[in-house]
This record gives sequence, C-alpha cells and structure tokens, in this order.
Amino acid sequence: MATQQVARRGGRQRAAVLGVAGAALAAAALAVVSAAHAVGPINGTSPLAPPLGACLGSQCPANWPTLNNGDFPGRDAAINIFAGTNFSATQRAAEIEGKIVVLGNFTVDKSPGGGLFNVGVAGVGSRVPPPNGDDFLTVGGNVTVAPGTTMDVGGTDSQGAAFGNLRHAGTVSGTINMTPTGVVVQDTNAVAQYSQLQPYIEDRSACAAQAPATGTFTLSGSQGTFQGDGTSMLQVFNLPGDIGTAGSAVDFSFAGIPAGATILVNMTGATPIINTNTGFNLAGDPLNALRSKIMFNFPTATTVTMTGGAQFQGSVMTGNPASMLNVSMPGTNGRIYAAGAVSLSSASAGAEMHSYPFDGLLPDCGTTPPTTPSTTSTTSTTPSTTPSTTPSTTPSTTPSTTPSTRPHTTPSTPRPTTPSSQPTGHRLANTGGSGLTETLAFAAFSLAAGAGALAYTTRKKGSHS
Repeated sequence: MATQQVARRGGRQRAAVLGVAGAALAAAALAVVSAAHAVGPINGTSPLAPPLGACLGSQCPANWPTLNNGDFPGRDAAINIFAGTNFSATQRAAEIEGKIVVLGNFTVDKSPGGGLFNVGVAGVGSRVPPPNGDDFLTVGGNVTVAPGTTMDVGGTDSQGAAFGNLRHAGTVSGTINMTPTGVVVQDTNAVAQYSQLQPYIEDRSACAAQAPATGTFTLSGSQGTFQGDGTSMLQVFNLPGDIGTAGSAVDFSFAGIPAGATILVNMTGATPIINTNTGFNLAGDPLNALRSKIMFNFPTATTVTMTGGAQFQGSVMTGNPASMLNVSMPGTNGRIYAAGAVSLSSASAGAEMHSYPFDGLLPDCGTTPPTTPSTTSTTSTTPSTTPSTTPSTTPSTTPSTTPSTRPHTTPSTPRPTTPSSQPTGHRLANTGGSGLTETLAFAAFSLAAGAGALAYTTRKKGSHS
C-alpha cells in the first residue's frame, strides 16, 4: 500500500512538473512570436481594420441570412478569404463566396472527375457577393484550373447579375467563365495594395494569443462546453489541445456569453485539430446569433486541420506565414484570414466557404492598420487573352477591350433592377456524388434543432458536371 501511494504521488509530481514545463514552453513560444512581430502589451480591443472584418460598402445587408439560394440581399466589399501564400481547392470542393485575395498561387483541381467550382457567388450561401465591377478574385501568382474543371466567377439571381473581375499577376490557364461584364485582367501589381495584410494578420493573431482566459473549455464524452464568465465583453478561451481527434468528432456549445460579446478561441498547439459536427447555419442553430462575434485563432500552428460534418460557424485566423490551413468540412460561415496557405478539399461531399462578416473586437497591441486600398488603378491593367476552352451557358474569359479598374468600396455599377438576359439562378458545383448525401446530412442537422431542413433541398447539388 505504501509503495502504491508513493508511486501515485510520484506520478502526480511528475505530471505537475511536466504541466509547469509545458506552460513555460507555451509562454516562451508566444513571447518569441510577440517579439518577432514587435507585438507590445494589450492596450484594449479594436475591430479588424478594413478591408478585413465587418461588411464594407453602401449595400451591406441589415440582417445576414442563413444559408439560402435566393436573391442577393446585399453586397460586401470586404475581403472574405485571404491567403498570405497559396490557395488550393481540390477533390469535391465546390465554391468560395465573397471577395478573395491570395498573395501567391490559386489552384483549382477537382479530380478525379472534374466539375464546376464557383468563385464570388455561391449556389447556396449567404448570397452576399462583392459589388459589381469589383475584383472578385485577386491573385499575386498564377491561376491554374486543371483539365476537366471549370471555374465560374460571378453569378446571377432573379434580378440580374453579380459580376466582377479576376485580377492576377502571373499566368492564367484552364477553363474560366466570367459573368458579364467581368473580365480577366493581367496586372503585375495585382496584390500590391494588399501586401500589408499578411503582417497585420500575423500581429493581430499574436496579440490575441496573449489575452488571459476568461472562461474554460470542458469535455464530457463527445460534448464540449465553452463556459464564459457571464460578464466580460471579450470572452477568451485558451486551448493547448484539440477539439476532437482525426477520427472522432466533438460537438460543442457556448454558455455564459453576454449579448454582443466577442468570443475568442486561441488554439495554441503546433498542429491543432477541430473535428466537429457543430453548426449548420439554418433556422434554429443557436450559433447563428453568435457567428459574427466568433474568432478561432491559431497563432503559431504549422498545420491546422478543420474537418467533420459541420457548416462551421465563425471566423478563422492563422498567424504563421509558414502554416497550412486544411479545411475539409461541408462549409465554413465566416471570414478566413490566413497568414499562410489555405487548402479546401473534401473527398466525400462539397466543401464550401461562405461569406459572413466578423464584427467583433479583438485584443489590440498597437499594430499599425493596413493602408486602405486605393479606388483608382495606378498599375497596368492589360486584359488577359486566355479564353474558355469549352462552351458554357455563361461567357468565357475572353476579355473586354476596356481595362478594368481597381476595387471599389461601393458598387461601380448599380445593381440591376430588371432581369438579366443571362439565365436566372446560379450554376451549382458538382460535388462528385448524387448530391443526396450532402442534402440529407444537412437535413439531419436541422431536424435535430427542429428547424426547416427542406429549405436546403432546393440546392440539388451534383446536377452539373
């Protein structure tokens, strides 16, 4: 008995020593990150500076809808997806909504089988595209659409078109269809005005990671709870581990969150995993009311894995420019701000990124805001001559003879009020299956909350190749 007591006490002592050592290493790592980015002490909170964060422009929706395939309820000139290096969409990735800026290369390869990939406008999403005439997709490197894959930029609703440009600094290859009158523009300085965003994201991520926890995360079986303190307007949860494992999902909920408070989840591991089925973004989802205030922050991770069956609610920020954010969920609903690379991929169902704002307040360590992008072009805007290689119901990338201009924070062309000559609706991306699996999955989520699953069945995914 005495020997067993000593052994247990020794184990507890070793665990305590390891816990202290681990905490010291984590603190040291964050200190190194802070020093590298000249991040000072937290001196309050502030919103992310434009063109990040909240919706921009004169046509922002008063209320952001849940997932739908209806008419456009407004426009958003803010960046929804930012990648500090490269972006790739592979396998059955289906669409990315809103304004996208990639400092490196942009690659779409829906093999095996190929199919359609939508950019700027989603068949089902918030249905809030960028303003007409804006650059829907801006790329600092090459744009590559693999053989067998077609990329559509823009789309239509029953009132007309949402059209914008593809601006790139490198080369363009593959089949790309532009909704009129969007054009493909070769511009060697395509991303120059966004060059400050990568270090800005690094610094805001490192600063956020210094925030002391105000709440706790507890796990009971496969259910996790983020328990807030009930009073703080910045609710901070610091997790050194994962939410779920590669092979097992963990669902979670939030409690003790005051109305209007920002929720900051700092995941400080080197290779963190989120595997969850929590979130479906239909009527009845309790995260709908919190979505615009949620930020999951990965300050030092080299690889971030987000998987499971969720339409993930909230925004994501990665602070390491050498990192890779791997998303293989059916959907994300919030901003994606990655200092490094982003990969969107799913072998079993369509993976999508939907446009929803982040209007929360994050810790501020005095980071210099990026310069607001100019509304006029000061660089060459030579239209690309890369045509579509296959016929389509929407025009190809054969450019307009008039060069495009730089992005605007307000629409350059009023939203049409009469039906366009183009087909109404939006071509739906092929997820590689019959489409029934994904529809039933989301129906199950919404039925679990007692809310209208039939609203999602109108998508009829997989109807195009």
